[in-house]
Parts: sequence; C-alpha cells; structure tokens
Amino acid sequence: MPQPFDLAWLTPAQQRAWRLMLIVMSQLQSDLNRQLQADSPLSFQDFDVLVHLQESPDRRLRLGELAASLGWERSRASHHVARMERRALVRRERVSDDGRGAWVVATPEGLEVLHASAQEHVLLVRTLLYDGLDERDVDDFARVLTKIAHNLGCTPKVMWHMDPGNDDEPHTAQEQRP
Repeated sequence: MPQPFDLAWLTPAQQRAWRLMLIVMSQLQSDLNRQLQADSPLSFQDFDVLVHLQESPDRRLRLGELAASLGWERSRASHHVARMERRALVRRERVSDDGRGAWVVATPEGLEVLHASAQEHVLLVRTLLYDGLDERDVDDFARVLTKIAHNLGCTPKVMWHMDPGNDDEPHTAQEQRP
C-alpha cells in the first residue's frame, strides 16, 4: 500500500539502516551508562567529560572547548560540570588572562575514579561494538562514521590513539560546528 510522502521518504535500505541506528544509539548509551553506574560513581556523561580532560594538556580545557569537544551546548556543559564539581571529580579555575574564562580541570580524585572504571567500560565497549567484527569491518565502520560526522558538520581536530598518517581513518575529534 502506498504511503504518504512516498517520493520523499527513505528507501527501504535507508529506512532499515536508520531504524537500526536509532536502536543502537539508544541501547548503546543506556547499556554503557548502566554499566558505569553499577561499577563506579560515574555516569556515561561524567566518564566522557573526564576522558576529554585526561587527554588534554594539563588535564584541563576551557568550558567552551569542553562543550564543543563533547558536542554539547555550553549551558549543558556548565550545569554538568557544576554537578561533577560537587562530587570533587573536577574543579574550575580562573583563566589568568581572561577574567570571564574558566578552566575545567580533572581532579586527582576524578582521574582515579576514571581509571578505576575504565577497564570494565572498555570491555563492555569491545563486547557491544566489536564482537563478531573483523578488522575490515572495524575499518568500514570507522569510515562510515567519519562520513556521517562530516555530514553533521563535525570538523576534524587532533585526537586519540589513531594513525595521523592515514587520511581515511577518523584520526580526529569533533570540533565546534561552524
């Protein structure tokens, strides 16, 4: 039976991929969050913040840089950082040359909790995302995600654990959208 908007709708293959992506996005974040909260005092978002800070020089980022690297609105990042500050996972420091600016800094306690929770988190990521995939599948997955990130307006920025000599690899992190 013809559906309204047949001409503008997704193809059957696109629809299948879209619906699978929605399921994966929802379930993956839920499972990762559940595991982190069961094994540590961190939420998935706390873990993400601490990873970004750990990978930054001096374990610090300006609030706007942190928000951009997470793909969050600045106000969301500010509220989340405030909650993490109350738990001594991060602290804010004034930017010496900018009276309005603030650094978000990972505390030793925050890094300790991050490191303590990382092993179980990584094991779950491997299980949920990579079990059953060979290296070619992983490369294809990364290639497709890189194209999607570009479609979303994410501009590459130097990042973690990737080979910077291979332009086909997603060796970059999200920067602020234009």
